[in-house]
Amino acid sequence: MIVTLVLAGEIGFWVVLVLALTARYLLRWRAVSSVLLLGLPLIDLAILVLTVLDLRRGTVATLAHGLAAAYVGFSVAYGHYLVGWADGHVRHRFAGGPKPAGAPRYGAARARHEWLMFARTTLAAGLTVALIAAMTWLTDAPDRTAALGGWYGPMGWVLAISLVIAGSYTLFPKKDPAGR
Repeated sequence: MIVTLVLAGEIGFWVVLVLALTARYLLRWRAVSSVLLLGLPLIDLAILVLTVLDLRRGTVATLAHGLAAAYVGFSVAYGHYLVGWADGHVRHRFAGGPKPAGAPRYGAARARHEWLMFARTTLAAGLTVALIAAMTWLTDAPDRTAALGGWYGPMGWVLAISLVIAGSYTLFPKKDPAGR
């Protein structure tokens, strides 16, 4: 059930985002678009609340319950970035806005970008771990929530991989072939 909830939340995120951007750029309903965009965090909150309620009613935690925490953690950390990315592309395609610049490809600018991604990933992993700890505490049944601890290692690996990527762009910056 929890995996279905997380999938529904992910699908809901993109559906609400598409509706918000459609309202903003195709229908010119800016107020409706803003209300829809404010609904995005409510999707995360619903996933979190329903997951905790599931655990509180006596369900033995599985890795899927941790997936809900990871989804919310990454959604909070990367959500604004994704909304900005989608907004820029839709504005360009349907409202005559400038073409989105995208991530820098070379040198110090790319390294800065990767360190910002590392910061977002650190926030996401930290939120995931904090949410898992909170779920364990809120259910007050460590014996039923032991499986949630299985998320600590993977979050460490995600963080380590992100650190290696950011570090590699700092230590070995990719050179612009055009020499700019």
